[in-house]
Parts: sequence; C-alpha cells; structure tokens
Amino acid sequence: MSDATSHGGIPDQAQAQLEDTAQAEHITRFWDVARPSAGRTSHGGTVGERAENVVPPPAWSFGDSPELADELLGLVLAGTKTATASLVVEYEDAAEQLPRKGDLSILLDGAGDPRALVRTTEVTTVPFSEVTAEHAWAEGEDDRSLETWREQHERYWRRTLAGSAHEFGPGVEVVCERFEVLYSE
Repeated sequence: MSDATSHGGIPDQAQAQLEDTAQAEHITRFWDVARPSAGRTSHGGTVGERAENVVPPPAWSFGDSPELADELLGLVLAGTKTATASLVVEYEDAAEQLPRKGDLSILLDGAGDPRALVRTTEVTTVPFSEVTAEHAWAEGEDDRSLETWREQHERYWRRTLAGSAHEFGPGVEVVCERFEVLYSE
C-alpha cells in the first residue's frame, strides 16, 4: 500500500470525495424533509422548477470546533440562541455574500450532520464596540451579558484571526444576525 492510501486501500483523495458526497446526500435528504417548513415545494426537479426549491441552502456549523458547534447548536435547538455574529472580514476572505433578511441556512452539528433549518430575520453591521446588550442576550451564550459576550467573542476572534491579514480591534465590523428555526431534528 502506498503512502497516499488508507481506509482499506482507498486513496485518501477518493475517501475525502466519498465523505463529501455522503454529506451532500445527507444534507439533500434533510432539505427534502425541511423544505416545506420554509414554504418551498418541489415537483421532483422537473424542467423549469426554481432551483431555490430543489437546491439546499448553505449548510454550516457554529464556531471552530465540533464541541463548540454542538454546544451552540444545542442552544439553538433549546430556543435560547436566536442570533449569531460574524466578522465582515470572514465573509470577504471566503468571497461570500453577507447574510440578508430571508436567507435560509442549514445548521450542522459538530459531526457535520444537518440538524436545523433557519431563516435570517434581521441583519445589522456595526463596529464590535457598538454591539448591543440586546444582541448579546439573543445569542444566548454564557450569562447572556454584553460584558461576557464581548470577552468571549474577542477571545474567539483573536484566535481565529491569528495568522491572517486582519487584526482584532474595537472598530472591527461585526455582522449581527437574528434568525428563527423553521425545522429541526
């Protein structure tokens, strides 16, 4: 067996593709079940059908570790967490559009399994120093205070920005997003 293979003789690249395909199929099955909760119906992918009714929305998880993803998803599923925050530079670096009101997303757990369909209900962009206590409370984390929110998020963003072209500071632009759960498993 060469160094480029593992997993019972399957080349690592092929194994990664199989895992990606399996996850995509899992997300598609989840979307098929969750879609009616978002008012999206499908006619089996017939010609002329709108792609937004067939193609799953973006799927992502919270945080930068499986443990954090599971912890924050748990707060969402309990109804405690109805908001999240990201940095504008994170979207810019990934060449992704900022979230918009009405956007749908599939939330993944720490293992990458789809668990909830959410709809963005509000988006504001403010400097870190202007994030409100109301937003901190809606994020549902720790004691839900603005002070703790700032402390935890500064620590998180300093860690995730380390080694990038960006530095954390009180003026860094934060995308404050509110959402509602439409469907969960």
